Amino acid sequence: MSKLFIIPTPIGNLGDITFRAIDTLKSVDLILAEDTRTSLKLLRHYNIENNVESYHMYNEHKKLISIIEKLNSGFEIALISDAGTPGISDPGFLLVRECIKNNIMIECLPGPTALIPALVNSGLPSDRFLFEGFLPVKKGRTKRLKQLSAENKTIIFYESPHRILKTLNDLSSYFSKDSYVSISRELTKIHEETFRGTINDSIEYFKKKKPKGEFVIVFSPN
Repeated sequence: MSKLFIIPTPIGNLGDITFRAIDTLKSVDLILAEDTRTSLKLLRHYNIENNVESYHMYNEHKKLISIIEKLNSGFEIALISDAGTPGISDPGFLLVRECIKNNIMIECLPGPTALIPALVNSGLPSDRFLFEGFLPVKKGRTKRLKQLSAENKTIIFYESPHRILKTLNDLSSYFSKDSYVSISRELTKIHEETFRGTINDSIEYFKKKKPKGEFVIVFSPN
C-alpha cells in the first residue's frame, strides 16, 4: 500500500535522528528533499543509498501532481527538509493536504524541531505557547505585531541572522523593552548559544556581537 512518510532530520548534530527514521529512509522507493546537496550529507553519513529528488518551496506546486501519481501507483515516499520536521516553516503542508484529499496514507515520525528545545531551555512557561515561525518580512508585519501585543502566552519566532536585530527592535516597539527574552542560535551544533535577558539587553548584545547562525526567539509579552 502506498504511503507518504514525513521524516524529521537533525537540526545540527547528525546523531539526532531515530533508528526508525533511518530504517524508513532506507526502505522507501523515493526520498523528497528540500535541498538534495544538504540531505545527501546526512544520507551518506548513514549509508542510505536511495533515489532522491528535490522538493522545495519553488517547485512544490509544479511537482505535486506527479508525486501524487507515484503514490497512487503504489510508491512509498519519504519527505525530508534541510533540518527539523517538514511542514514546520518548511515545505510539506501542500503535499500532506493533497494526500488527504486522495486518501493516501500519511505517517509522520516524531523527531527534531528547533522550537521545542529553545522553549524548554528558555525558562519561560511552556504549558501554553504560540509558535509564529517567521514574521512577515514586509507586508502584514506591522499588523501581526499589533495582534501579538495582546497575547499572554509565551511566543516563539524563527529568525535569520541578517534580520535578528530588526526583529528585536520591532519587538521593543510593540512590547515592553523589559520583556524577558531567550534567544537560542545554532542549536545542537558546536557553537550553540542561548542569550537570556530583556529585549533591550538583547539588542545591545547583538549590536556588539555579529549575529551568526539560525535563531529561535522565545519571549514573554507580559
